[in-house]
Amino acid sequence: KHIIVSSTKASQMNTFRNGSISLFRRIKSGQAKRALATSSSEPLVKTELYDMHVELGGDMVPFAGYELPVLFKGDNGGVMKEHLWCRDDGKAAMFDVSHMGQIRWHGKDRAEFLEKIVVGDIKGLAPGSGCLSLVMNASGGIIDDTVITNAGDFIYMVVNGATKFGDMKHFKEQMEAFGGDVTMEYLEDSMQLLAIQGPGAAAAVAKILPAGFDLTNMAFMTGADTVLDGIEGCRITRCGYTGEDGFEIAMPASSTVSIASKLLEDPTVNPTGLGARDSLRLEAGLCLYGNDIDGNTTPIDGALGWTMGGPKGRRRLEGGFLGAEHILTPEGKLKKSVKKRVGIMGMKAPAREHTEIYDATGEKMIGEITSGTYSPCLKRPIAMGYVETGMHKAGTEVMLKIRNKMQKAQVTKMPFVESHYYRVPE
Repeated sequence: KHIIVSSTKASQMNTFRNGSISLFRRIKSGQAKRALATSSSEPLVKTELYDMHVELGGDMVPFAGYELPVLFKGDNGGVMKEHLWCRDDGKAAMFDVSHMGQIRWHGKDRAEFLEKIVVGDIKGLAPGSGCLSLVMNASGGIIDDTVITNAGDFIYMVVNGATKFGDMKHFKEQMEAFGGDVTMEYLEDSMQLLAIQGPGAAAAVAKILPAGFDLTNMAFMTGADTVLDGIEGCRITRCGYTGEDGFEIAMPASSTVSIASKLLEDPTVNPTGLGARDSLRLEAGLCLYGNDIDGNTTPIDGALGWTMGGPKGRRRLEGGFLGAEHILTPEGKLKKSVKKRVGIMGMKAPAREHTEIYDATGEKMIGEITSGTYSPCLKRPIAMGYVETGMHKAGTEVMLKIRNKMQKAQVTKMPFVESHYYRVPE
């Protein structure tokens, strides 16, 4: 079952139900289960892998309206072990990310329409190429972050699970105003999505790809329709949320269990939950929507100006997307912002969301933490947050108010752990 909405029929579409989420804050299973609560009264959706997760020892929690594993119990389970497995040479982590929203855009004006709602150069994407982009509101704030790929006959978009229904309501409203030839096809749960991440991801995925599929020359942020383990109608994108090489693979719901089972036959592949997904992305300096960016955050605040391209790039010079006048000058320069997203290290105790950040004297509050955890790789607390512009340079001494006690810390560059995104050999 798919939902298809065209620009001319958008006003007839039923209102999308809202997604709601309370985000992961703790890496201990008991705390994580309390934090991963959903305020929705609607029944939780089970992905196609629900029974497999339970059989594998998955500790199931509500997340974005779905029941998903926060961690797995067993010899290689638990947030710490799952996290380190994903970074280990020759190994790969498998995540169920079927809660995320998969959308296909059709119609001759599809790229033109998308450039009105996101900041990226969609018209300039070569067939098979993709980009991380930002869905914008009229005030220059970020509605969501999304990966968009030119799939040739259509444009393939993946949005966050917690925001997908709000996103689509926004898209419908913009389609009504646009009036061109564009159609949105929401795949609902008919297509499931798995992420395979880690140094061993390519070797693991190669075992279910057709003979001759050229992973060596498949660049990061590119994708293709393909066959997986003999199953037609699948798609593979080289991207991820961990800082490692990796892939997101989409497949028909009816084939999800067989494909996941085939991947897990490989002893280098470990089932991995939401807990490690959160700590991995934080080590990689990546934002979690709703924590680190939201509708009141501009791309400049969030150090995401690069998603609009360089100073002489077409999107910077032309603008044309919602809210552009709030973040770009007529010459395409980035407007100044009052706060900046930064990394924070040096504190002795983990600094959680909403922890207050003060200047070195401890007298003036200059910002707050938006995400924080204990880094399994660095074996020390790490965090990201926002500070006043001028206090954002690496090495700036700050104080954090943790449990009513001031702790010394420093602003630092991100990522906290070196990224290993794939590069095609020259």
